[in-house]
Amino acid sequence: MGRSLFLYNFAPQKDNSKKVNLIIDIGNTLAKLVAFDGDTPVEEVKTSNNSLEALSTFIQKYKFQKGIVASVIDLTAEVRNQLATVDFPVLFFKASTPIPIQNRYKTPNSLGSDRLAAAIGAQMQYPNRNILVIDAGTCLTYEFIDSQANYWGGNITSGLQMRLKAMHTFTAKLPLIDSQGETPELGYDTETAMRSGVIRGMTFEIEGYIRHFRSKYPDLLVFLTGGDEFHFDSSIKNIIFADKYLVPRGLNRILNFNNEKF
Repeated sequence: MGRSLFLYNFAPQKDNSKKVNLIIDIGNTLAKLVAFDGDTPVEEVKTSNNSLEALSTFIQKYKFQKGIVASVIDLTAEVRNQLATVDFPVLFFKASTPIPIQNRYKTPNSLGSDRLAAAIGAQMQYPNRNILVIDAGTCLTYEFIDSQANYWGGNITSGLQMRLKAMHTFTAKLPLIDSQGETPELGYDTETAMRSGVIRGMTFEIEGYIRHFRSKYPDLLVFLTGGDEFHFDSSIKNIIFADKYLVPRGLNRILNFNNEKF
């Protein structure tokens, strides 16, 4: 169990003749730049969420037709300056942006763009199914969208790194440990006790959510995204779709849905 970080998930393309979409997903920890050819992600680059220093190089690789920016943090002046240099239309995703599903969240202005985009990214792949989306990133989030394309909201809790850091910060003697390493059933020292407690605890939590929703929706599909990886028992694993690009897929869908604005 551990974290996966890829700077490049696809081989860089050198064909500048293609017209593709640029997805900019700015998160709490970093920003992702993703090039989409239709519904297919072509290349992803991870960069600073405070500067987008990789943007200028990335936009020279493709003939971008349009782009979308979604952020869960306030944009810095440097990021705004970077975005002002692009020479194609860019949609800034916000609560008032039209989307291809019904948003039933009672406070849409406070809803994280990544949460909503992840739900849309899952729904576009299975439009007539009840879906639970689990995003294991900085925070661990759960989102539910029904078979009628109604997004009802979800829950937010602390993510893996946040839980490890909290134990160190709010105690006198517990160390700050790495998430990589052994996770025995019972920890045999302080480090393994902490790591197993967090990772196994999160695994049991996720499995509990899945079993709860399956009891209400037997046809439930589950999408898992985010940087943290977990191992589930076979009865749970068989209904989980792991998709590292769920949020960018959703943003790309939103961008295309608003294509008439360009």
